[in-house]
Amino acid sequence: MEIRQLEAFAAVMTSGSVTAAGRLLGRSQPAITRLIQELESELGFALFARSGPRVSPTERGFLLYEEVEQALAGLQQVRARAAELAQEARRSLRVAATPALAAGLLPAALAGGDAPGQVHLTSVSPEKVVHAVLTGAAELGVTSLPLEHRGVTVHWIGQAACVVALRADDPLAAHAVVPLAACSGRRIVTMHNPFRLRRRLDAAFARAGVVPAALIDTNSSLNALSAVRAGLGIAVLEPVTARGVPLADIVVRPIDADIPFYFGVITPQARPADAAAQALIARLAEAARGLLPDFVLRGPEQHGTLLQSLYGDGVADADAEDADGATPNDPEPEPKTP
Repeated sequence: MEIRQLEAFAAVMTSGSVTAAGRLLGRSQPAITRLIQELESELGFALFARSGPRVSPTERGFLLYEEVEQALAGLQQVRARAAELAQEARRSLRVAATPALAAGLLPAALAGGDAPGQVHLTSVSPEKVVHAVLTGAAELGVTSLPLEHRGVTVHWIGQAACVVALRADDPLAAHAVVPLAACSGRRIVTMHNPFRLRRRLDAAFARAGVVPAALIDTNSSLNALSAVRAGLGIAVLEPVTARGVPLADIVVRPIDADIPFYFGVITPQARPADAAAQALIARLAEAARGLLPDFVLRGPEQHGTLLQSLYGDGVADADAEDADGATPNDPEPEPKTP
């Protein structure tokens, strides 16, 4: 495979047509068609289904595009780094973060000090943050916790309580602290991943006897806030987006139930964080402390205890016996903290 072929494929995927891809790359339509055909011949399967002048990606084309997109992004980073070296510029920093932390926390952290010469920020799911750090696509990851993956170093653990977001004209906005039980009978906007924060939210709803009139679940806290502003319900969500991305006509209130949200910073275990990454790691903690009134900073040695408290005793130790006999981050469990 040649880079020109992959670029032609990615351009067609992005633009939706061979003609538009040619304009993006400064090539003729026949040249783009030829590059795609050569790539398909080498791969042994079709990337696009053709109907006259129209093309649409095949299922295999969609799957391959995920890898090609990452490869081309990596090539772009190589080119940018080479340009930095030629100009003796400051090194760039590649960061992968969950959408909540990318929008709610990272801007404040980057504004709080001498930022790297160039920052490449990718917003992805927690699982993909870990993957980006493990594969070297990112030098630093900012993600919700806990996670149990070998090959990454957890630098610190942040904890803050979940909050409720309401329209300013909602009667519950008059409360300084909103009783979770008062959410019963209302349409609630919440997160949809059943194995992360949603698990703790559902448990808290059950304890408080909350029976929603309806549920809207989403993978984005910003989506949840937008739904509240549109009058679609109230949102119980993590506090970073709620406080870090304020929206007009939306108020944020603490709730009377302790639903902790955990997050932190990870780097590749095999590659020590350089000075730029270490500075950003420290500034992220400072930004979280300034943003979240109840922020608690915990050491990385408590990560194993956190896993056990959320998913059951022995989980971290049992998982640690896998993966070539690696040991857990916290081999000596400490007493559980509130």
